[in-house]
Amino acid sequence: MPRPSRKNVILETLARLLEENPGERITTAALARAAGVSEAALYRHFASKARMFEALLGFAEESVFSRINQILEEDKDTASRCYFICYLLLGFADRNPGITRLLLGDALTGENERLHTRVQQFFQRIETQFKQVLREARLRGEPEHRLEPELAARLMTDWIEGRMHHYRRSQFAESPLTQLEPAWEVFEQVLFAPRSGH
Repeated sequence: MPRPSRKNVILETLARLLEENPGERITTAALARAAGVSEAALYRHFASKARMFEALLGFAEESVFSRINQILEEDKDTASRCYFICYLLLGFADRNPGITRLLLGDALTGENERLHTRVQQFFQRIETQFKQVLREARLRGEPEHRLEPELAARLMTDWIEGRMHHYRRSQFAESPLTQLEPAWEVFEQVLFAPRSGH
């Protein structure tokens, strides 16, 4: 197998430090030490620590949204689409606790405002994606759901974010996928119940 690039080693090390040191700021000195490079070497690959965080967020966006597109191509049932998007996001969080800290803004205290905006946009894109799925259901002639697409999309996004926060609060001990199936069954009954009279 080819050796990972120095750039990837730095990013993987940063993600690991975010996971192993919840609640602590990661200094460039600590990162350089853990990655086995000099601080000067860090700055040869990234202009700033903010750029490193941006690269990790870029990885999260690419991983999540490319897979969402696959889900939408492969599955046409509205409830299944929403379930698999939830499962995808919570599974990604489970496998990437360090990046989860970034997505929750936990690791961004004192960092560039642009990073906070990008994290907000990540969850806004998720919510928009849910809205689109729910609106398409109407276009396909499915019975109208009791909840409006906007409210249902917000509830699912908040639910995902809440499970991620719980994972973070447990020091990454309790997977966000724990009891997902029974929780979703309850959630599904609320989200996709037909509107009265349909």
